[in-house]
Amino acid sequence: MPSDRINGLAAVLDAVRTGSQVTQPMLVERVGLGRSVVAQRVAELESAGLIEGAGLGPSSGGRAPRRLRLRAERGQVLGVDIAATELVVGLADLGGTLLATRQHPIDVADGPEAVLSLAERLADELIGAHAAPIWAVGVGVPGPVEFRSGLPVVPPIMPGWNRYPIRDRFSARYGAPVWVDNDVNVMALGELRSDPEAVAAGHMLYVRAGVGIGAAIVMDGRLYRGANGSAGDIGHVAIPEGGNTICRCGNLGCLEAVAGGTALAREGRMLAETGQSPALAAALAASGAIRPIDVTQAATQGDQAARALLQRTSALLGGTLATLVSFYNPALLVLGGGIVRAKEHVLATIQEAIHRRALPLATQNLRIDVATLPEELSGVTGAVHLALDEVFSPANLETWLAEGSPRVSGAGTHAAR
Repeated sequence: MPSDRINGLAAVLDAVRTGSQVTQPMLVERVGLGRSVVAQRVAELESAGLIEGAGLGPSSGGRAPRRLRLRAERGQVLGVDIAATELVVGLADLGGTLLATRQHPIDVADGPEAVLSLAERLADELIGAHAAPIWAVGVGVPGPVEFRSGLPVVPPIMPGWNRYPIRDRFSARYGAPVWVDNDVNVMALGELRSDPEAVAAGHMLYVRAGVGIGAAIVMDGRLYRGANGSAGDIGHVAIPEGGNTICRCGNLGCLEAVAGGTALAREGRMLAETGQSPALAAALAASGAIRPIDVTQAATQGDQAARALLQRTSALLGGTLATLVSFYNPALLVLGGGIVRAKEHVLATIQEAIHRRALPLATQNLRIDVATLPEELSGVTGAVHLALDEVFSPANLETWLAEGSPRVSGAGTHAAR
């Protein structure tokens, strides 16, 4: 267990790196430590090269206090967001500001060797253009992750990934500590670090509805992962409307099997082939396939069959979310993923289902809205903050503070420069 000194250092560092124009008197109020103790911790962090003075703050009658800032340029963090059909890699400074990103279409079912080799190539391009060393790596994947080990565990849409050592592979290559989590958890982290209202809510459900469906649970401003890391995996709960529809996980009647992106594309294709949707029939003739975005675009064009399909899908999702709202009683429910593109066609139906079926007390002050970050940035932003939160946590800070950085000496093809 970290000492009081390390806990104090981590608390001061966290307040500086997440605050704006923080002064030493502000730190006394925010971290709950005495003035002399805060002064000692600030001096130690300055000596370690993690924070520095940044001018003077406003005076309250006496000597103007010093502002403090994180030396964000000392190192960089690599974020890797692996989705079912797209890969996003980003490079950020130690404050979490994205410096550059790369995107590339993928099929996660191609397996870890193909996908991770591409991720490494994109990451190397980013690293080659920036001089600071990599301090940490955060990775999000579209399946259940045992958080302590960083291993994917029987992920339904990721054949060949079961217990693949993602952490070991990236750590050996980049000579830095690595954390791996479920993609919905990292998207929720991205929202927490980008939306002040998410921070103020404290208790939040983040629901990603796209090719897959999953939820992240935020309690008192922190992710709740459960005993092993699988909390929030709502895509594979059985619902009455699921019937005998076979899910990719092998079970019958899962929410994802009837309300996920694959189901939406399947039903959209049926509407196209039967002539019920002229817009989807045109999309099928043009490309030979129907994607979830084709359904959204058809609905936006006024296609009634596509609109009805989106409403049925969102009603199914809303029914399950009503149960979660009654069970957890969040202050904020955020919808992310591909469903955001269909906001105008689905949000009202989801809200109606939740308010109709959830307990009145649970919805009394509930706010329901879509994610503030664009889908292509939410995962990579969250992956960066996953790495930052962990590398600066008391337990990890204690292991590397004396060395000056969390770099693994001599490890990887991108060792410290």
